[in-house]
Amino acid sequence: MFTGIIEDLGKIHSVKRSAKGAVISIRTALPLARIKIGDSIAVSGACLTVTRKDRGALAMDVSEETLRRTILGSLKPGDHVNLERCLTLDKLLGGHLVSGHVDGIGRVVSIESEGDSRLYTFEIGANEVRYLVEKGSVAIDGISLTVFNIHGRRFSVALIPHTLKVTTLGFKRPGDTINVESDMLVKYVERILGAVPGVNSANGRKRATVKARAAIGALTAMGDAP
Repeated sequence: MFTGIIEDLGKIHSVKRSAKGAVISIRTALPLARIKIGDSIAVSGACLTVTRKDRGALAMDVSEETLRRTILGSLKPGDHVNLERCLTLDKLLGGHLVSGHVDGIGRVVSIESEGDSRLYTFEIGANEVRYLVEKGSVAIDGISLTVFNIHGRRFSVALIPHTLKVTTLGFKRPGDTINVESDMLVKYVERILGAVPGVNSANGRKRATVKARAAIGALTAMGDAP
């Protein structure tokens, strides 16, 4: 589990492809002494497992499924990636709950200046766009962002200079691809609503609302655990 608050902007050192996937090595300023073999790291939003540590670098295996479903399959030496270590119970949840399981690939449609900030418009697949909510959350390349101005399969986010400086979005240009992970709370609500008999009736909607609130309450309560 992650928060979508990026800890380091790493750089791909090497990519070794095989018939079963790939091994990527990433140069990083993360404290390697505090990272163990087997730890989970979100790499531009995709949860990967650390398999080796070298001086100033981490190596991770990438499955064929991950290569197919994310932008990791197009990475090459010198490319930048967003890095975040997994969430612990004493860590501030500054973004939103991110699983590191990428739903699909989207693209940058346009980038416009708004003072010191930038307005990015993205286009994503129809299967992901149904989870977007005005002023809700979405993870783009593992970055927790606030959604607005939803039109069809397109939506916008506003990025402050700090985010542009410390994440991959500062390097993106129109046409570039991005990893997309929808808000998992919205997915749970959809699942719960679909399981309630007669959801289209007044009583069904009432039962669905009660179940949805209970599920969201249980999920958000995780942050209150000692």
